[in-house]
Amino acid sequence: MGFSANNVRGLILALSSSAFIGTSFIIKKKGLMKAGASGVGASAGGHSYLKEPMWWAGMITMVAGEIANFVAYAYAPAVLVTPLGALSIIVSEILAHFVLKERLHIFGVVGIVLCVIGSVGVVIHAPQERTINSVKLLWHLALQPGFIIYFFVVLVSIVILVFWVAPQYGTTNILVYIAVCSLAGSLTVMGVKAVGIALKLSFGGKNQFKFYQTWIFVLLVIGCVLVQMNYLNKALDTFNINIVSPVYYVAFTCLTIVASMIMLKDWDHATSSQIIGAITGFITILCGTFLLHRIKDTEKTPVQGTPCRSPEVNTGSARGSRTTEVNASDSGSFRTPDVNSDIAISVSAPEIHTDNTEGGSRTSEGNTVNARVSNSTEADV
Repeated sequence: MGFSANNVRGLILALSSSAFIGTSFIIKKKGLMKAGASGVGASAGGHSYLKEPMWWAGMITMVAGEIANFVAYAYAPAVLVTPLGALSIIVSEILAHFVLKERLHIFGVVGIVLCVIGSVGVVIHAPQERTINSVKLLWHLALQPGFIIYFFVVLVSIVILVFWVAPQYGTTNILVYIAVCSLAGSLTVMGVKAVGIALKLSFGGKNQFKFYQTWIFVLLVIGCVLVQMNYLNKALDTFNINIVSPVYYVAFTCLTIVASMIMLKDWDHATSSQIIGAITGFITILCGTFLLHRIKDTEKTPVQGTPCRSPEVNTGSARGSRTTEVNASDSGSFRTPDVNSDIAISVSAPEIHTDNTEGGSRTSEGNTVNARVSNSTEADV
């Protein structure tokens, strides 16, 4: 593929888009953190971030990146523009390390690399999209049985995730929020494509906004973007950005290709090498996503040094039975029995001075001593 003047323009726009979008993740994350510190966070269903200027700065940055990405498709083919979207992940990773002080495990890095390689492989092996030169043609394709089924499957999936799955597992499983964003995003792309064609033809003298189909696509875009924005904010406010960014990119890219394949039927004339390459890419993506998800689970594992309680030890003697309880903790508290009777002493202090006289116990000032005396024999203590 030669690099014409249009390809160079598309390349520059795509690189700019990745820089803007990658940066927007960090700015929005900072805004969400500030909003969560002063009000109800997005992960808890709050919308205090709407009053946070930094969050709006992140949104403006993201919109600028999306506009640059949209215009890039007008100059360069998708096979060049789409894979460059993975660069936004690299930008967000670098900025997250220096700005948010977020550390990513080495296996997480491997997972990100696998996700990026798999996504690029899927995009490269995807067939070229068909040319659409009118909104009515796109509307006709949207009414085909295959895409209608896909549309309702996506709609029902979003409803189930939002109302049943997210309230229980949204804050513990990153795939819940990301699935909502990606499913809605696949429909957003189809709507944006229709609106983009309408604008292009309208500027060329053929007004497309006089057709009701155009306005249906506009409403679809607005609704899906609002859903994406809301649940992407929840994901950013709940999980590490180093995990959210690549997983969202992977899921969004894959579902967008699926939607385009069903609606535009680009795969009807795909070659065997394209099909094999796409399948290999999907397998690579799944491996990377699994690694990232396992790393998230590993971060929740308790660290060494967690206080623990030893099992109760029962011992017996000729004079009777006694119970010994040992409770190891950071404060150094312990319980120990007297030799002749069941005297259990619980001490929480660094230095202990104890005298057992007439069944009593005496400690140094400032220490707390609880003595429990239970005679197990008739002998005097």
